[in-house]
Amino acid sequence: MTVRQIVTEIHRQLSGLYPETEIESFTRILFRQFLDMNFVQVHLWQDHEQSSFIEKQFKEAIDELKKYRPLQYILGNTDFCGLLFELTPDVLIPRPETEELAFWIMHEYDRDDQLSMVDVGTGSGCIAVTLATCFPNASVTALDISEAALAVARRNAQRNEAKVNFLLKDVLKDGLMGFEHDSLDVVVSNPPYVTPSDRQYLQPNVLEYEPHCALFTPGDDPLIFYRRIAEFGSKCLKDQGRIFFEINEAFSEETADILKQYGYSDIVPKKDISGKWRMITAKRGS
Repeated sequence: MTVRQIVTEIHRQLSGLYPETEIESFTRILFRQFLDMNFVQVHLWQDHEQSSFIEKQFKEAIDELKKYRPLQYILGNTDFCGLLFELTPDVLIPRPETEELAFWIMHEYDRDDQLSMVDVGTGSGCIAVTLATCFPNASVTALDISEAALAVARRNAQRNEAKVNFLLKDVLKDGLMGFEHDSLDVVVSNPPYVTPSDRQYLQPNVLEYEPHCALFTPGDDPLIFYRRIAEFGSKCLKDQGRIFFEINEAFSEETADILKQYGYSDIVPKKDISGKWRMITAKRGS
């Protein structure tokens, strides 16, 4: 098959299953992954014949996409803040707004700052590894309840030559999780906020493939993790240390109220590139 024929086949088989813009995105990513071709090269080399091995790779990817399996799991990796991260079904797929959260933190501090940073619920390690790469003098610790997720995160730290300390912790049960009072400069988290009763609203590609422990709260309180992490930060952050959350846009005001209840000040919500309230930061103390 030629490049042109492969492009046509991708669109033919996925049409009606995904929006056209998403199919275009799949096409660009697959050609970059399998043939190291960018968008311009795909158009310039439309008549180039591809091997049966390459055809097989595209066919297998299309077949998996037709089952609504996320492309990141099909390929086994994704780009995050310019770094390449391994992904397995043991970890949540990083979203663009999570990148925005990481960039926000990076813009708030100087590269040479000696920071003590904790990422609660690290998953693939995308936030922790990115921060460790950006701040080489920082001490970065990443926590997760899942051994399988931590194994992926450790490999991602090694892949990106980032120094991160990984700990198996349950934020809802493990108290200060081994940290001392007034010891941290930054606490960051993108915790679960989907309640079991809301699972009906999730798309099949999310519900059927992504890890439920990273998606769902243990009960019907969508803010349980925010309360616990805010409490943790109120004890372990230094005075004027900062907490950063990725948040559910439906609960931005409620999340701000939680931060007020735990004594935080300078509470600043932030919209993502789509204009939704998806992030918030605050300082410990007045």
